[in-house]
Amino acid sequence: MSLIFQSIHTILRQARIFSICLLLLVITLGGCKKYLDVPLPAGSIASESVFSNDQTSAGALNSIYASLVNLGYLDGNSSTTYTLGLYGDELVNYGVIASSIALYKDAVGSSIGTVTGFWPYCYGHLYSINQAIQGIQANNAMTYQSQWLGEAYFMRGLLYFYLTNLYGDAPLVLTPDYLHNNGLARNAQADVYKQIIADLKQAQSLLDVQYHDANGAVTTDRGRPNRMAATALLARTYLYTKDWANAEIQSDSIIANSAVYHLPSPDMTFLLNSPEIIWGLQPTGSSLYPYEVKDAVIYTMPDGTVPGPGVYTTTISDSLKNAFEAGDLRYAIWVGKDTVPANGSTPQAIYYYPYKYKVKGTITTAQESLVLFRLAEQYLIRAEARAQLNKLSGSDGAVGDLNTIRARAGLAPTTAASQADVLNAVRQERRVELFCEQGHRFFDLRRTGNLDALMTKLVPLKGGVAWVPTMAWWPIPVTDIQNDPALTQTPGYN
Repeated sequence: MSLIFQSIHTILRQARIFSICLLLLVITLGGCKKYLDVPLPAGSIASESVFSNDQTSAGALNSIYASLVNLGYLDGNSSTTYTLGLYGDELVNYGVIASSIALYKDAVGSSIGTVTGFWPYCYGHLYSINQAIQGIQANNAMTYQSQWLGEAYFMRGLLYFYLTNLYGDAPLVLTPDYLHNNGLARNAQADVYKQIIADLKQAQSLLDVQYHDANGAVTTDRGRPNRMAATALLARTYLYTKDWANAEIQSDSIIANSAVYHLPSPDMTFLLNSPEIIWGLQPTGSSLYPYEVKDAVIYTMPDGTVPGPGVYTTTISDSLKNAFEAGDLRYAIWVGKDTVPANGSTPQAIYYYPYKYKVKGTITTAQESLVLFRLAEQYLIRAEARAQLNKLSGSDGAVGDLNTIRARAGLAPTTAASQADVLNAVRQERRVELFCEQGHRFFDLRRTGNLDALMTKLVPLKGGVAWVPTMAWWPIPVTDIQNDPALTQTPGYN
């Protein structure tokens, strides 16, 4: 069985009853937001009738957004934030679940579902996205064809960004014709990045700078991607591929739009439709997580709680806690503190946890967004790109961008002046600004060449055996290797 039949075949089977799946999904979502409240297609996703009009096309895309919210690959204890936080140097594990212990000790293998699970998850959604691209392109009668098509190209670029940053080389599946895709091998990461850039440029050309709801109407809600969301991911992609000039250009175009995007105080950053959010998904009010971002549920510990097996199994590491400067508002607002009183011979203990998302419990409306792209990252992208181009000071200098971020955090201007010092300052600000968000820290360590040295020292301290460079990438499901002769395992996991 090929990669497509193994990792995507589940979606193909589900495609035959697509309308039923979507109907059940909407029932589960209950009182979800307007961008999900759309009547659903009456046929299967493989049928062109699914994309026969604006309403059904929006409904098909909505199922993908709902999955991003509900399946936990972007927040909660299956997310990139959690898994890479444990695997790297942001989180400490107190739990007894075997997969979390393996993550923390950097001893993952092709049987660890929290590691391999991203692979079929992404490829399953890529099938649906490719089906959407084909179906929407075939119907020129839709009023908002460009919007739906632009969203699909953006989502394909986003999923490939995560695939290549988790697994390295990855097959490029660009059509819903699974017979054509049968037996695909892994494409070089450079080619994957080229495809991401091409998709995002296509999304930019199709999407509007304004936000739109599922009916195509202009809205203030930031729950569907717009042109700036595509631009934000394109800026990040150029940064990762060391195209400094284009990274600066893309981030600059977002920062310049100050009427729409600006930096509020840190306590407002993750609120629903904050002016800092470029794209963020609203929790949908499922029975398990009622209008909560799952990160608020798994990290936030009631005072007096001892972390351990059960609900509260992680804290932030000492190295992350100690990375903040005195007086940093981000530490005061985004890091929670749990004090366990002394009890007999047991001394007082203090635990710290990620506290960017605060709302949890029985609530009837969403108050926070699951933030995927925000303005602070764009300032840091532009700062790094400018520093690499040796634009250090002046009106177009990296130092100015750094100081914008530091000022929002209540800190004095940076003292960095040389190119090397400014780049180090950017890395420091990225660490304390973007901590516990979508794996930024681990990706940054790897792309800047600092991962191996850090992890070589850290892994034995976490109880692991030894770090080797191939551990910078994760294995793919072993069943895919067994069933697709053209597909090879990630180096180091054979």
